[in-house]
This record gives sequence, C-alpha cells and structure tokens, in this order.
Amino acid sequence: MGPSWFEEAVAIEPEQGSVLVDGCEIRWLAWGERGAPTLVLVHGGAAHARWWAPHAPMFSADRRVVAIDLSGHGDSGWRDVYRAEQWAQEVLAVADDAGGSGRPVVAGHSMGGFVTIVTAAEHGRDLEGAIVLDSPVRRPDPESDEGRGGNRRGFIQRRVYPDRDAILARFKLIPPQECDNDWFLDYIAHNSIREEPEGGWTWKFDPGVFVRREGSHRPIDFAARLAEVTCRVAVINGEQSAIVDEDVVSYMSDLLEGSPAAAAGVPFVQVPRAHHHLLLDQPLATVTAIRGVLATWSPVGEPPVDVN
Repeated sequence: MGPSWFEEAVAIEPEQGSVLVDGCEIRWLAWGERGAPTLVLVHGGAAHARWWAPHAPMFSADRRVVAIDLSGHGDSGWRDVYRAEQWAQEVLAVADDAGGSGRPVVAGHSMGGFVTIVTAAEHGRDLEGAIVLDSPVRRPDPESDEGRGGNRRGFIQRRVYPDRDAILARFKLIPPQECDNDWFLDYIAHNSIREEPEGGWTWKFDPGVFVRREGSHRPIDFAARLAEVTCRVAVINGEQSAIVDEDVVSYMSDLLEGSPAAAAGVPFVQVPRAHHHLLLDQPLATVTAIRGVLATWSPVGEPPVDVN
C-alpha cells in the first residue's frame, strides 16, 4: 500500500483509446474533461503510459491529460523500424484523438524528453509548449558516445519468464538509482508485463526499439534539434540525477539561448532530492514543478503566445 494520494490516483480508471499512425495502433489513457486544453505525457524508454497514472489526475482539474504508449511500448503496436520523428507524429495524433482542445503542452521524461524535443523542433507551431524532464543533451564527445550503449544491453534480449513472480523479481530501474517508494515501483512493475499465449511472462516493450532504429549508425543530433525548438520550452531535472550534471545544463541552456524559444524565456528547474527517475522517487515535487511551469505560461483558455 502506498500513501493515500497515490492509492486514490491509481484507483481512478482513465478513459482508454487508440489511434492508427502509419499503420500502427497507438494506445492512450486520458483523465479530465473532454474539450479542456490538452497536456500529453510521454514516458521513457522501455516504459509505458501508466508511469504517469499517479500524476495525471493532479493536472486534470482544468486540462485533458493524455498519457501515450509510444509504438513498441506498453499496449501499443510494434514497428519494423523506430524513428523519433515518427514517435513525434504519434504524440500529435494522440493529442488530436483524445478529445482535448487547443494546442497541446507535451511533457516527456528521459527518452520521452528526447521525443518531446523532436516534436517541439518539427511541430512547435502546433504546441502550446514543451517540458523536458531529465533528458541529457550532451556536448559532442565521440569517445563517450561510443560507450553509451551500456545501459541498453539489459533491454535488447527478449526473455520469457516462467511465472509472474519470476519476472517481477527481475524488474529494475535503468540507469540504477535509489528509490524508497516500493509501492510505486511495484505498481510500475505489475503494469510492465504480459502473459505470453504459449505460456510464461515477458516485458511489454519491444527490445527492437533500441536496435531497430532508422539511422542508428548516425544518431539524431538532439543538440541541433533543441536549438531548433520553435515553441515555449522548460527543462526539469533531478537534483541528484546521475545523467544530468552542471555541464549538461549549461550546454542545453546555451543551445536554447539561441533558439526561437528564448524569446519567451526558458526556465530550468531542479527537483530537490530527485534522481533520474524523478517521476518515481519524488512524484509530488515533480508534479509541483510541472504545474509551476504551466502556471507561468498562458492561463488555460487564453491563446498561447507565439514565440516565432
């Protein structure tokens, strides 16, 4: 059992739906009234929409809150090849399909933050704003880039476990970090698995999202994409994140300073005592940080400022 706010939040059954994007079914969950301004929440790599389920109701009083399962994740379909640009199209398609109004705000964590950056670079005029949570855009460093696949190695092997207990015992956070909220980890783990028709249990995500990537021999230049962002943007990081340090923050700040987004100001927020998985280890503080950003932007119901 978790704290009362958590148990109350996950007891709220969200509306469920799906939309077809380039031949692939993309699933979504939604909270709040249809017709309210849209907030789209994007999960990280190997994760799923229900990572956001405890947080979403806290934004739903005046927004239509939509959490997406990107292709290759959660209950969405799988693709032969995965591209960040296509994930960005999925985000926009879900925002349009889920019944909200106006230009959406998109908030993404980790890999979802990189998807948010690409969405904001390519479709900024269609967004009210973009919030990037602990997604490190680093200075070019070929030697470091060569070795950065290590954390993915645990994902690319598809394994089938004999029973639920066996697979749940293998659940872990990547990158590793401290997290005292066992009740949250347990909820995430139970929503990360599925039973195979032929028997046994496996993870919901497609291991191919880390290897079947178009242009994988030349990774996307997220620095260039960040500098091209054409809507308002905010960056939220964990104060104790193992992958976002002062140099990363400085570099991202420099990139955004020269972008069209700079005209509206770019807040950088640190969540105290939070690691990379700030959604899990400091959920209420993370919600407060996002709500603070939203409060500094256009009031709900008013036209957003065009920074272009």
